[in-house]
Amino acid sequence: MPATSKSTAPQASGPGAAAADPALPKANRRVAQAADTRAHIVATAGRLFDANGYVRTTIESVAAEAGVALQTVYNSVGNKAALLSAVLDAAASGPGARQVLELMQERTRNAPDRGALMVVLADWFVEVHQRTGRIMTVISQAAAVDPDVAALEQHRALQRLERYHEAAAAVRERGGLTSGMTDGEAAAAIWSLGHPQTFRALVGSAGWTVEAYRDWILRALTAALA
Repeated sequence: MPATSKSTAPQASGPGAAAADPALPKANRRVAQAADTRAHIVATAGRLFDANGYVRTTIESVAAEAGVALQTVYNSVGNKAALLSAVLDAAASGPGARQVLELMQERTRNAPDRGALMVVLADWFVEVHQRTGRIMTVISQAAAVDPDVAALEQHRALQRLERYHEAAAAVRERGGLTSGMTDGEAAAAIWSLGHPQTFRALVGSAGWTVEAYRDWILRALTAALA
């Protein structure tokens, strides 16, 4: 990675970039401009990863396509693995750009009973896998050639497992897990059933429709967490 230099990131241009509001205080305008620049770089990287794959997508090509200096990419996002991680975050968050953890906590709180919570989980897996499927494939392929991406893939898998402890606790609060399953075991069941590779195998390789996958995972989660 090039040494960090003190430079001002140019205002992002292109899809998804917005001009900073001149009515904002100067410091806030700089923050807004930096956020727009970062979002523009991440969106550009996502398109290049999708079109060219991980190996052929370089930091230099991202910078050139985004119309920013090379150092701006490093300053705004980080190295190539960090770009991939940011693209995954953006894909998982979706158009509203809400943090996934915050979004799922809200949906979980609003589920009135165990059946509704199973629907929340099933619908989420359908939603997130369709948005992140392509970038997850890039990550899986890149992990074989880049140790940083392999570490990223492992970290994200363990992060998902940890976060599903909250879902398991919510199931228990709504009368589930009566078989004696612990919250940790329930989190592992949610994690394995909703794993991105399972979605890719069933929908991408086995030819299942998304609707068939959704029906299956709803039944599987309900049976596993009863």
